Amino acid sequence: MRVDTRPRKRNAPRPAEKSAPGFLQWLCGRKCLCVHTGLCSGRSQAAHVDYAGGKGMGTKVADRWAVPLCAFHHAIQHREGWAAFDAKYLDGLNGGLAAANQFWRVWPGRIAWERKLNDVG
Repeated sequence: MRVDTRPRKRNAPRPAEKSAPGFLQWLCGRKCLCVHTGLCSGRSQAAHVDYAGGKGMGTKVADRWAVPLCAFHHAIQHREGWAAFDAKYLDGLNGGLAAANQFWRVWPGRIAWERKLNDVG
C-alpha cells in the first residue's frame, strides 16, 4: 500500500469580513440566550444563526450572526434546526437573527473591528 505523504491542499482562508474571533470570544462570556428556561448546562458557545445569509458551500455565516448558547441548547439547536429552535425557545420567527444583531451592536470591539476592516478594504 502506498501512502501519500505530500502536504494536503489548504482551502482558502475565511474572508476578513466573515471572521471576528474577538466577538466569538466575547460571546462565550455571556449567559446562554435561553437562560430563562432554567435548563442551561455547560459553558456558553457561539452558535451561528445560519439563516442570516451569506452562507456558502462548506462555509458558515459571518461571525457577526452568532449568539451565545450553552452546550445543552446548542446541541438542541443543531438537532432541531433554527426554525424549530426559534419557535420553541426564542419567541417565534427570526428570534435568533434579532438576538444576534443585538449582540453585535453592543459588542465593545465592534467599532474597532469595522474600522480595521474598512482600512484593509
